[in-house]
Amino acid sequence: MNPRYILYIHLVLNDMILLTIFTLIMVLSYIIYTLNVSFCIFLLSIGILSTVNNPFTLAVMAVECYIAVCFPLRHSLICTVRKTYAVIGLMWLIGLLTVLPDIFYALATESLDFFHSRMFCLSANIFRNPVLKERRDVSNIVCLVIIWLTLFYTYFQIICAAKAADSKKARNTVLLHGFQLLLCMLTYIFHVAIEGLTFLFPRGGLNIRFIITILIHVLPRLISPLVYGLRDTMFRKYLRRYLVCSIHKQP
Repeated sequence: MNPRYILYIHLVLNDMILLTIFTLIMVLSYIIYTLNVSFCIFLLSIGILSTVNNPFTLAVMAVECYIAVCFPLRHSLICTVRKTYAVIGLMWLIGLLTVLPDIFYALATESLDFFHSRMFCLSANIFRNPVLKERRDVSNIVCLVIIWLTLFYTYFQIICAAKAADSKKARNTVLLHGFQLLLCMLTYIFHVAIEGLTFLFPRGGLNIRFIITILIHVLPRLISPLVYGLRDTMFRKYLRRYLVCSIHKQP
């Protein structure tokens, strides 16, 4: 199997997990408003893992594209299926290292009654220590700087490699990764947008949260994998074949 498609499938599955978690939290917040803290920590942990994995997957896809263009003869040796799975495992490990310190700190400092209580499911309500927020902010900044440097490096290396049609397509692919990363970065203004709009319109808290969630979390993750997939010749061929077969099967 092509490592490029493995990474693409991982990107789509990761977005599906993230959408499922955010949708579940939103629906439960509307129906019962507060959730059990332990259950909320479980949902938030999966959501944070998926949020961290998304930009790292885009960076790895850009590196794979760079290797295919700049080192075509060594691409099959460097980008193997086994190494691709190892990189995916490493991404999940980095995500765990991001969320586990918050969980361990909460276990060490909060009472047992806190984990049996009910709260509105927000990371700020669960992981309440301001030091944890500062640590997350620093961690997010470091990760995003590394990912942006990776995208810029791969893009300019592909530009310098050649001016062939394949290189032009690769440059456009890396630019698309940058666009997807910009969409992912909207996640980091999620709480700021909610707090600002809630301050201006205090009576519409839940409605504001729902709209911002759709605009920041749902739409970008529906658009970006679809756009990337439709640009791929192989994906487009099988999609067309599937649609044609589906139309012919209809009575």
